[in-house]
Amino acid sequence: MTSRRQEMEADARTLERSAGGLFFAVVLLASVLIAGTIGYVAIEGWDPWDAFYMTVTTVTTVGYREIHELSRAGQVFTVFLVLGGVGAALYTFTQLAAVVIEGGVARHLQQRRRMRMLDTIKDHFIVCGYGRIGSIVAREFRQQQVPFVVIERDPDRYRAAVDGGALAIDADASQEDVLTRAGIARARGLITAVGTDAENVYTVLSARVLRPDLFIISRSESGDSTRKLQRAGANRVISPYQIGAVQIAQTAIRPAVVDFFELATSSENLELAMEEITITAASALAHHSILDASLRQRFGVIVVAIQREDLRMEFNPEPATLIHAGDKLVVLGRPDSLKRLEDEAGS
Repeated sequence: MTSRRQEMEADARTLERSAGGLFFAVVLLASVLIAGTIGYVAIEGWDPWDAFYMTVTTVTTVGYREIHELSRAGQVFTVFLVLGGVGAALYTFTQLAAVVIEGGVARHLQQRRRMRMLDTIKDHFIVCGYGRIGSIVAREFRQQQVPFVVIERDPDRYRAAVDGGALAIDADASQEDVLTRAGIARARGLITAVGTDAENVYTVLSARVLRPDLFIISRSESGDSTRKLQRAGANRVISPYQIGAVQIAQTAIRPAVVDFFELATSSENLELAMEEITITAASALAHHSILDASLRQRFGVIVVAIQREDLRMEFNPEPATLIHAGDKLVVLGRPDSLKRLEDEAGS
């Protein structure tokens, strides 16, 4: 199966050949126009503009009228000009159409646009792999308007990502130069969901070398791989099979609780959402208690938990609990209320 990279190289070669053919055609047509102009000047003694005008109308078969009466020699010259010039003009227009349509100009421009976007994107997530897990992650990011870049080396999956509107790179995510192209230096986080656990380990290692401070989430299929991914540098390792099994068990035992969390965390829910909000040092909320900050009264949100800078999690905090700079509030409320609180927390 031809890779997408080979496809792009083939497009570039086709475009180069078409451009070369168009250059030759333009030179040929220009030569005919120059020869026709010189011929009419030499045979009929016309001024250069009249000769050029007569040549253009003859070659393009427009033929409004003859500028001046032609001599027998001028008529013979016109016959040969028509036979050679019309063919040159048709060849030129054919080459132009080939460059525009067959040469892949639109694809080339689209590729240039993607390259510019890759050079400027920031605070984004890099999603490595566009399989069953990666495509769902990308869909959630798209629904929540979170910027992301997909890295996928399978041609069909790469095309599916591009068709789905994702900014994608056709390459191996474990390569450091590929991660650099994806903007890892400006990225907010990285998610590895490629084919095997071994590939995920290599990808995590490469990413950690490039960005020691990057937040990395990795998919795992076994407990042994989970430990390896953690040692490789993944901040979070998630097993879809384990989460799925726990979800099934919890749904069977506590269906109402599961329904509530699905409602609170669904990106399609417009009435209720659960969000993580970081308190910055410049925020007026820092160094105040939950009660003094009046989060419930001012924003209409419920503080479910507070994650401290040392990653300790305090669930259902008391009203007198102090909020410090760097804390992450896990809050529940309406999306517009959460947005106002987020602005306050970052101001």
